[in-house]
Amino acid sequence: MMKIEANIVDIVKKRIFFGTIQIESGRIYSVEEKIGTSDKYILPGFIDSHIHIESTMLVPSEFSPVALSFGTIGVVADPHEIANVLGIKGVRYMIENAEKVPLRFYFGAPSSVPATEFETSGAVITPDDIETLMDNDEVSHLSEVMNYPGVLAETPDIMTKLEIAKKFGKEIDGHAPHLSGTDLEKYISAGCRTDHEADSYQEGEEKIQKGMKILIREGSAAKNFEALAELIDKYPDEVMFCSDDLHANDLVKWHINLLVKRAIANGCDLFNVLRAASFNPKKHYYLNSGLLQKGDSADWIMVDNLTEFNVLETYINGEKVYDRVEQNTKKIPIRIVNKFEVIPKSIDDLRLKATSENIKVIVAENGELTTKGIITKAKIENGFAVSDIQNDILKIVNVSRYGNTKPTVAFIKNFGLKRGAIASSIAHDSHNIIAVGVDDESILKAVNSIIRAKGGISVCDGEEIIQLDLPVAGLMSDQKAEVVARKYTELNEKAKELGCNLDAPFMTLSFMALLVIPELKLSDKGLFDAQKFAFTDVFVH
Repeated sequence: MMKIEANIVDIVKKRIFFGTIQIESGRIYSVEEKIGTSDKYILPGFIDSHIHIESTMLVPSEFSPVALSFGTIGVVADPHEIANVLGIKGVRYMIENAEKVPLRFYFGAPSSVPATEFETSGAVITPDDIETLMDNDEVSHLSEVMNYPGVLAETPDIMTKLEIAKKFGKEIDGHAPHLSGTDLEKYISAGCRTDHEADSYQEGEEKIQKGMKILIREGSAAKNFEALAELIDKYPDEVMFCSDDLHANDLVKWHINLLVKRAIANGCDLFNVLRAASFNPKKHYYLNSGLLQKGDSADWIMVDNLTEFNVLETYINGEKVYDRVEQNTKKIPIRIVNKFEVIPKSIDDLRLKATSENIKVIVAENGELTTKGIITKAKIENGFAVSDIQNDILKIVNVSRYGNTKPTVAFIKNFGLKRGAIASSIAHDSHNIIAVGVDDESILKAVNSIIRAKGGISVCDGEEIIQLDLPVAGLMSDQKAEVVARKYTELNEKAKELGCNLDAPFMTLSFMALLVIPELKLSDKGLFDAQKFAFTDVFVH
């Protein structure tokens, strides 16, 4: 039997006391209050209530040691990204890889693959696939229902998937950016009980009052903590923390622990904050993680104080899985899976013949997944519309990786590049190749470099290419987190050196193909108006 003495943070009964925890066979045998003092605190480990592991560019086995070092013991993960590439085989790949490490992964069944019919994806997740996944104990919930227009229209495919989740008694995650009023009520009544897209206090409060739980998101691109933090004390039982999309260079610095620290610094009640970080997701998703109660799984973290929450040790099932002093550097072999069926493109593929003097332009927003749309005068040379560097109107290209179709071309504002191009095979949700650049030659080099590597992120300065290869489904590296973070940081710095003024250039770029987020986006099939949910012409006639 194992014993640990420290200050015990009991978030169930909302009290802190010095005591002893006894562990037997991976479970808590007893918790005894004693007279004494300690400079260390034991509390339940943190849970990320919604994350796409693929967005870190790490496979689960490489994500795990980093997350454990920040006190995360579990993640509610949506393998939606790899499912868009490889279908149900991709979901099984993530589960298989995650089983090699101690971190608790609670994978969902991706509900919207493809996210829309207006793009080319590598696979389709059918209702029969959902049935198969839901019958697996390793699958804990139905992942975010991004096709909210389909729910409102009661389309058979998505409604069948919702009914399957209900049949198995599993939770359904929502995804309803700016949905309000009777439409929101209909969406909730269909079974969608969480939302991580709220970006204002008013939106979050309306969703809570109508029956949703709000996942307060702080990722690499979408940062909603400041807007939603007041919900923590007003609705302490209805909020959780999540990162959603977090790139490796941020993950090596922080995870859910950062939201905990910031909430405490903002004056939020300690127990309300810790409940959002562990208790609430456990209860909502019926997770098997422990809360330091007798009979619980012996999961906890040891920290040095309750303001900075510096993690000294992390335990899962009574086993020490992280030690700040003795860090484990063992690397687990990674199996490569992928789907890349496109040959290099030519300059002619990127040319856009002008059919009018005016064009519709996507306006990217720093730190947001949403965009705006404007109409402006096109720069035309030799009958072709080209990038207008002076007015920051740059060419954006989407290249299908699932066949040799002609790329789609449009224009975008606020990337700020003065020379060169950036490109990525991480392009939500179908993960075709998305690129922005000042000239066709640079765009072509960046895109073709990714095609040859069968996945990656690249920067072309007009001549040379810097690239992070992503051989696992074109989404994830086979390297350790520190290596990926270092290379990704180099790419970000290079993009900014070329003039890009976005905080997270590649994260923002990856969402320029996400059709279910308003307002104007580019798929491999054309420019898309997410408000009308229909294609639209680049040129205004």
